[in-house]
Amino acid sequence: MKLSTATLADLPEGIERPSYDRSALTPGIVHIGLGNFHRAHQSWYLHRLMQQGLAHDWAIVGAGVRPADNAMRERLLAQDCLTTLIELDPTGISAEIVGSMIDFLPVEEGNGPLIAQMADPAIRIVSLTVTEGGYFVNPATGAFDPGHPDIAHDAAQPEAPRTAFGAIVAALRLRRDAGSGPFTVQSCDNLRCNGAITRDAVVGLARMSDPALAEWIEAQCTFPNSMVDCIVPATGPAEIAAAAALGIDDAAPVTHENFRQWVMEDAFCAGRPDWDKAAATFTDRVHDYEAMKIRILNAGHQVLANAGELLGVETIADCMAHPQIAPFWRKVEAEEIVPQVAPVPGMSPEQYLRLIETRFSNPAIRDTTRRVAFDGSSRHAGFVLPILRDALTADSPVDGLALVEALWARMCAGRREDGSDIAPNDPNWDVLHATALQARDRPAAWLEQAATYGTLAQEPRFAAPFDRWLRMLWSDGTDSALKAYMQGHPPQ
Repeated sequence: MKLSTATLADLPEGIERPSYDRSALTPGIVHIGLGNFHRAHQSWYLHRLMQQGLAHDWAIVGAGVRPADNAMRERLLAQDCLTTLIELDPTGISAEIVGSMIDFLPVEEGNGPLIAQMADPAIRIVSLTVTEGGYFVNPATGAFDPGHPDIAHDAAQPEAPRTAFGAIVAALRLRRDAGSGPFTVQSCDNLRCNGAITRDAVVGLARMSDPALAEWIEAQCTFPNSMVDCIVPATGPAEIAAAAALGIDDAAPVTHENFRQWVMEDAFCAGRPDWDKAAATFTDRVHDYEAMKIRILNAGHQVLANAGELLGVETIADCMAHPQIAPFWRKVEAEEIVPQVAPVPGMSPEQYLRLIETRFSNPAIRDTTRRVAFDGSSRHAGFVLPILRDALTADSPVDGLALVEALWARMCAGRREDGSDIAPNDPNWDVLHATALQARDRPAAWLEQAATYGTLAQEPRFAAPFDRWLRMLWSDGTDSALKAYMQGHPPQ
């Protein structure tokens, strides 16, 4: 059955579908970055409210700022912006149709349609999932980077911006001038202090072209910090086939695990849906929740993925069943990551680690090591290195984290242990690949990437074991290095 509003009533029994009248929904949110995660997470929470008869004036209008976003737009518009969510539980699968999104804006150079939609007073929240690397942050300093070419373009040509942040600034200028008030800008990406980082990007860019507008934005708009969590694999032929096996012809289905969490500050200048009625959490302790999740889950993903790529292990669940990778992950997590994590209400770091082990081990989730390893230049800088710096400050062990970074350097050389090639997997791949090859004979070359590592190359407690691990990875192989770490016999 081709998925559309007209065919919802004819879908196979057992497929949950919208009980609300989608034609009566009105927009309240523009979401930029319509990937799988948003459709399995934020869109789902809103859908659950709509199923309760709530939030019908908060429907989502999708948007993108890259030409590649047009392909997703075409797929979703062809099925009335409906999405099949397939929950992958080890005991079986279930599916539901989510209908909280009602339109997808044209993706055009200069972002005119996006700016016009955000300028509409009906829009009260602009949310984003633009990946960890999409916030124009200098990874070494953690500060907004005004020198990025796209940011410089948007500052010089604010009426025709390239970036999501340039479009947001342009829309807020129109709203200020029209007296129609501000909106909340809500990051839903895996970044520590994602709201503060988003504020820095929006206000910082506005200040470059219109200081008075920057002051207005800073005074009027809100940028709540949040923590989001749900493992959502990429969609490929297998996922489309899974939807077809359920009787649904969906060009863009989404599979996901049977776990979700959304924790956020209650800071919304123009109102918000009652997401807490769909099991989201509002709290003033977002930073503790996000630190636990980003360090144990997201950094833990990087512990697994680079070793998995080198050893040709296809998925995260396969890594958790691997005789060398899984024990390595457990030891690094327990001894070097968990000590740098504070508890949150109702959950200790040790309890959360056990939860993550169960989630990572779910064989129904075919989350590839390649997807998890993508954009390591953002993910190592954002997830792993802050733990490393805290561990150095606390005089805690870092030998395993040094091996994690050495595995990334070895992976970026572009060849697995079996001799097969690793395809480019980072926006900065050319530089990373060339540096990884230099680091084979001179490991310090890798740490001299100051944009990623800052001054860590001058920290002997990290730089020395990194040097030894990377040399061992090249001379003895990944399997031997993992065994040496587990046995407490690092190379000398």
